[in-house]
Amino acid sequence: MIKIYTIFALILVQISAFAQSSYIEKIQSFRKANESQLLDEYLKLVSIPNIVTDTINIQKTAQFIASMMERRGIKPQFLEAKTKGVPPSIFGEILTPNATKTIIFYAHYDGQPVNPNQWAEGLKPFEAVFMDAALDKGGKRIPVPQKGENINPTWRIYGRSTSDDKGGIFAILNGYDAMIKSGFKPSINIKFFFEGEEEAGSSHLPEILEKYKNKLQSDLWIICDGPVHQTGVKQVVFGVRGDVNMDIRVYGPKRPLHSGHYGNWIENPAMKLVQLLSSMKDKNGKVLVKEFYDDVVPLSETEKKAISQVPSVEKQLKNELGVASTEGNEGESLIERISLPSLNINGIQSANIGKLAANVIPTVAIAAIDLRLVLGNDQQRQVQKVINHIKEQGYFVITEDREPTDEERQKYGNIARVSGKLGGYNAQRTKMDLPIAQEVIKAVQTTQKEPVVLLPSGGGSLPLYMFEQILKANTITVGIANHDNNQHAENENIRIQNLWNGIETYAALMMLK
Repeated sequence: MIKIYTIFALILVQISAFAQSSYIEKIQSFRKANESQLLDEYLKLVSIPNIVTDTINIQKTAQFIASMMERRGIKPQFLEAKTKGVPPSIFGEILTPNATKTIIFYAHYDGQPVNPNQWAEGLKPFEAVFMDAALDKGGKRIPVPQKGENINPTWRIYGRSTSDDKGGIFAILNGYDAMIKSGFKPSINIKFFFEGEEEAGSSHLPEILEKYKNKLQSDLWIICDGPVHQTGVKQVVFGVRGDVNMDIRVYGPKRPLHSGHYGNWIENPAMKLVQLLSSMKDKNGKVLVKEFYDDVVPLSETEKKAISQVPSVEKQLKNELGVASTEGNEGESLIERISLPSLNINGIQSANIGKLAANVIPTVAIAAIDLRLVLGNDQQRQVQKVINHIKEQGYFVITEDREPTDEERQKYGNIARVSGKLGGYNAQRTKMDLPIAQEVIKAVQTTQKEPVVLLPSGGGSLPLYMFEQILKANTITVGIANHDNNQHAENENIRIQNLWNGIETYAALMMLK
């Protein structure tokens, strides 16, 4: 009898696999028949500026996404924060009679600030441009393919937010559209939530989550943000690092001075700043700030096992990035390193360089610092640890938004002003062995032959702890972008095949039982 049940179970698995395979083939057929229209809409979306501080264009972006939803039969609603002038979250829902699960699909529509001068010649951040390959592989600009023309899936589209995160919106909405227009109906309730302030720190997201708490109840949030694994294989990510930013401003003389007349006598704030920063990390990348790692929650045995099975990419990445060494002890992997909190210098600014360089002692030097947090860290506590470290180096620290007074300048030899930026959030991790997590893994697995990569936590940051804290929700991230997409930097791009794969992935996820 046991053998009969075993055989029956195997038959059911094979039938299920065949059904899923047939489903994905129909999704692919829909995409192939509509590639030109899909990309035409996507290029229009990418070409709308989406920086939070550009209030007119961020609203245009929101309206365009609402129109995308309407064209797919999804009634959009703008979820407004209590604070005025905040970009709305865009919400929609498709309710299924007798559904036993509700899944919310999340992406964000705002993007990182841009410096157009840093983009490659011929590229503009908000002009979607086709390239026949990646720029660093000799890619050249090509015309936008016209309807009926062949679209090579290895081509790339360059522009701000192509991958982070308008590509996520593309995958979610077209995954749904492909499912419906291929003749399938979901058995779950599907909700859509597109945030407009993620890159600015999601500082008003808690207001929206609290205000619409009942509307946003679910069994799971699936987050479309970030890349696939560096091997090109799809991955399911169960957590994110937190993030908080701070500026450190070190002061020198009240006016710039001639470096010949005053050099070797007046202390240089740029030199003092780099010395201060170098005191924060050793040569192996270990952060030397006191208690920096003390509150880290250790990985579970399940999470450690998952990490041990992640494909090695260290040699590949060293070759790609042109580096011979990395931070950490000998043999430590990328995934091991991003499982720890980090301290990163985003940028340093003082006097001019290059053709504008002058022989001066500057008045001030500023560093922008990025603290990535893991489970157990608290953003404000981590910032305070850094402030305490600066004090231990002999600095008088100003935490208010002001310049030092004359009295303070005369009293203290070392003065630093430390300011935190609006927004920031803690880390979050969902248990990998939850039944619904296993369903997500199976759904993603149906879209590729290679085993899905499972990560306890990704290296990037998202406001997922807010969903957990306010809504008591579980979250899982399934990114679609190519790993070399330059997100947050100049020349951001998306590989077209990743957009196509994203449609299949999200269509599969919307067919959860």
